[in-house]
Amino acid sequence: MAEEETKLLTGAQALVESLERVGVDVVFGIPGGAILPAYDPLYDSKIRHILVRHEQGAGHAAEGYAQVTGRVGVCIATSGPGATNLVTAIGDAYMDSVPMVAITGQVTSSSIGTDAFQEADIRGITFPITKHSFLITRTEEIPHAIAAAFHLANTGRPGPVLVDIAKDALTGTAPFVWPDELDLPGYRPVTRPHGKQIKEAVRLISEASRPVVYLGGGINRARAWGQLAEFVELTGIPVVTTLMARGAFPDSHPLNYGMPGMHGAVAAVGALQRSDLLITLGARFDDRVTGKLDSFAPEAKVIHADIDPAEISKNRVADVPIVGDLAEVLGDLNAALRGVGLADHSDWIRYLDGLRSRYVASEFAPTEGADDLLSPEYVIKRIGELAGPDAIYVAGVGQHQMWAAHLLPHERPGKWLNSGGAGTMGYCVPAAMGAKVGAPDQMVWGIDGDGCFQMTNQELVTCTLDAIPIKIAVINNRSLGMVRQWQTLFYGERYSNTNLKTHLVPDFPKLAEAMGAVGIRVERPEDIDAAIIRANEINDRPVVVEFVVHKDAMVWPMVPAGTSNDDIKIARDLAPEWSGETEL
Repeated sequence: MAEEETKLLTGAQALVESLERVGVDVVFGIPGGAILPAYDPLYDSKIRHILVRHEQGAGHAAEGYAQVTGRVGVCIATSGPGATNLVTAIGDAYMDSVPMVAITGQVTSSSIGTDAFQEADIRGITFPITKHSFLITRTEEIPHAIAAAFHLANTGRPGPVLVDIAKDALTGTAPFVWPDELDLPGYRPVTRPHGKQIKEAVRLISEASRPVVYLGGGINRARAWGQLAEFVELTGIPVVTTLMARGAFPDSHPLNYGMPGMHGAVAAVGALQRSDLLITLGARFDDRVTGKLDSFAPEAKVIHADIDPAEISKNRVADVPIVGDLAEVLGDLNAALRGVGLADHSDWIRYLDGLRSRYVASEFAPTEGADDLLSPEYVIKRIGELAGPDAIYVAGVGQHQMWAAHLLPHERPGKWLNSGGAGTMGYCVPAAMGAKVGAPDQMVWGIDGDGCFQMTNQELVTCTLDAIPIKIAVINNRSLGMVRQWQTLFYGERYSNTNLKTHLVPDFPKLAEAMGAVGIRVERPEDIDAAIIRANEINDRPVVVEFVVHKDAMVWPMVPAGTSNDDIKIARDLAPEWSGETEL
């Protein structure tokens, strides 16, 4: 054992040393009593600490950092309310398989269970929403716990790992022993697919006349974009990209039929419904995609490839289950498919092309009566056109998220961040901050709503003080737009508690200016481009551009909750305008 590995360190020093050894370069956090010992050695570390204004912001920032870099994001909080404020971000990371390590302070080990000041059983609270968790009560346990946490977070199916450290473990001393190998009984994620399953998948692919690649966010976690492009080139099979997979396969490719789901493109929804084979890659048959499950893709056989065996056949039984890393799965499929004859897909492609040309996404949202206000769809489309496909786009949750998913230029992988599984309002601003920290040379635009923005906008202060020049578009429709849309359609226009009255307060540009950002308001269509161009040119501080839009703009298409995808609606009168179009 090397001499430096046996030096005597405090637990706090061991924590910082361990973080340095696993390659951490930035952490997002807020100090407090229980975690305070760790902040003393952190003061002398090369690790950059970004002092956020709320722990939820620390968690979402760690997510944004992780998603653009492919590395583990790190957030730190103290015990009690500091730790519980991380819960939403931890749950968000769990749902979207984001590699993150959350480090929390805990009361002294002798006080655990006594309801001590700022005590919370954060390990118990987060048990269902972490990949694994540690409660450290002994100083010597810290190096192994940190090494294990980072390994667990970023291998197999990525996810959040919690390391809760008692204060006396941080203040105590012990020899620092870095583990040469990790002792993780039972943790052996499978990355190599089984050859027999690959062979059977190739057989189904070769026989299918209406196959579709159903692409989920797992493709981004595997970073298997090159292998995916090769697979489509080899097979000529149509692709649909879920909300979490936007950009993993370019929208401009003629075989990309867009996003499926509750607010998906008609061509994408139709591709799944009429398919005879779903080649499901890193997707989990989420209810927002399937609609009423027993009516989903009724004629399709299923190839389901995923790194997590628990996802396979969880919602839809797979005819060919494949457990493995998608980069390796697609690599093996590509090798096996070379030279294999495939069925003729020409009628299938022609049918899908017809759906795509007939039902153009930008035409689904009529804005009658909105002549005096901005179209949110047009605003978001212009942001994408003026910022370009190389910018990173981060969305909040709601109507603006769906418009952004359809209308931004999703041409590059790893450029689209949003809260998919949890649907967390307040995600946008701190996640954009983390993304900019992870990719400082790239432009980062956040597309947020006036409801979401009011939940976490305090992180603009962090951005100002830490020189993180993000750009945030606030799509201000003066309401909780998606909830209002449901009230319009299903609750007789009874708008119970969805009017945010943001035409009265707050004044978003003044709020932005108060936090050190540039604040801009746009109310006329002719001012849209100038505002976006001005924002694009400001790179020394954050920018907030408020776009005042019509409150009655709606997201179309729409599959009402609990119904079949065949009932997709494309107009406010809810006429099922496409469902009869079944002939190929």
